[in-house]
Amino acid sequence: MPAAVPVPSTTVDESAPPPVSVSGPAHQLRVTALMAGSCLPVLGAVLIAPALPKMQDHFASVPGAKALVPLALTVPALVLALLAPFAGVIVDRLGRKRLLLVATVLYALFGTAPLWLDSLGAIIASRALVGVAEAAIMTCCTTLIGDYYSGHRRVKYLALQTMCASASATAFFVLGGAAGAAGWRVPFWVYAVSLLLAPVLAFALPSSVARKAAEGAMERGQAAHRPFPWRQMAGICALTFFGAMVFYTVPVEMAYLLDDLGVENTGVIGLATAVASAATVAGAITFARLKRSPNPMLPVIFAICAVGFGAMFLAGSVPLLVVGAVVNCLGTGMLLPALITSATSRLEYEDRGRGTGLWLTAYFGGCFVCPLVLLAVESVVGTLVGAVGLLGLAAAAVALGLSAARRWTSDSTHTASA
Repeated sequence: MPAAVPVPSTTVDESAPPPVSVSGPAHQLRVTALMAGSCLPVLGAVLIAPALPKMQDHFASVPGAKALVPLALTVPALVLALLAPFAGVIVDRLGRKRLLLVATVLYALFGTAPLWLDSLGAIIASRALVGVAEAAIMTCCTTLIGDYYSGHRRVKYLALQTMCASASATAFFVLGGAAGAAGWRVPFWVYAVSLLLAPVLAFALPSSVARKAAEGAMERGQAAHRPFPWRQMAGICALTFFGAMVFYTVPVEMAYLLDDLGVENTGVIGLATAVASAATVAGAITFARLKRSPNPMLPVIFAICAVGFGAMFLAGSVPLLVVGAVVNCLGTGMLLPALITSATSRLEYEDRGRGTGLWLTAYFGGCFVCPLVLLAVESVVGTLVGAVGLLGLAAAAVALGLSAARRWTSDSTHTASA
């Protein structure tokens, strides 16, 4: 687990005027477009999952197909994690809107490629290119939220981004299952939806805000002389890497934990996972309505996640396991918007793309290693629920470390001012 990182206090500033309108049809269209764009990487992560068995049967004669077919599902997320920092650098140099539009069109091109490809290797390559487009799309959408909004509005829309991503994952899984019933290639048609989204993004997202911010940065000489805040971003990225493992544990491991309790009915497993997913959405909504700076909340949020893991560890029955999962997911629903808001608060305009890319790498990297880490811990402690319990202890330790760091920082500030 990462060491507890002192997080400087960041107040939610409501005094600065917003750079764009925050009401009316134009505002609503802008927010809708950004949220829809943020859901595209989620679509890439889950849409074809229900069709994998049929895809496996189709390529049964291909050597290594048993390992390669699942790779078609996971490789976009891995590529996104690896390339997000580079996408961030390009965002800062090329421009947010321009790159977003190009990436959205390429997303449709690469996403629908398996409709015409017959080679499993070529399909996996096209899926890797989907990950390249996803890295640009996610970095641009998150960066633009930081550009267009500040203060509580930024907190609100970053929380909304988390909520939309969590809710869309369930919807895309159902859509993929329905489309996959007609054949394993059919779900890939859904990727063409980004061609409908591209003109909406072009119309809804103003460019003048970005140009004015860039010009102001150049006039102040910040772009040439102010160094990138590596130390602050390293701290929040380390915290995000661990937070991603906390976030991803229930969605990935819930079915196995239920199976260990003797639950084999897929309907019951699906219902329990859906209830936990709903708690994630509720947590994001709660965070948006609290109207508080994220940094003082992080110790409490990690503590909530730890309590949920503790209840899951002690659970001897399905109801208690579900209650623990709900408590944990309520915390993780608040955790992601708190972490990304804390990260963007450290970044000026000319660094926001690169900083957002680093944050996304930390997040998706943590998601990628989560099942591997739990598997390794399970091999040591003997049970999956034991591994979850140790992760809960780690989350509690992070909560205590962050709380102690805040008290130490506060005491040092008071001593210096005395």
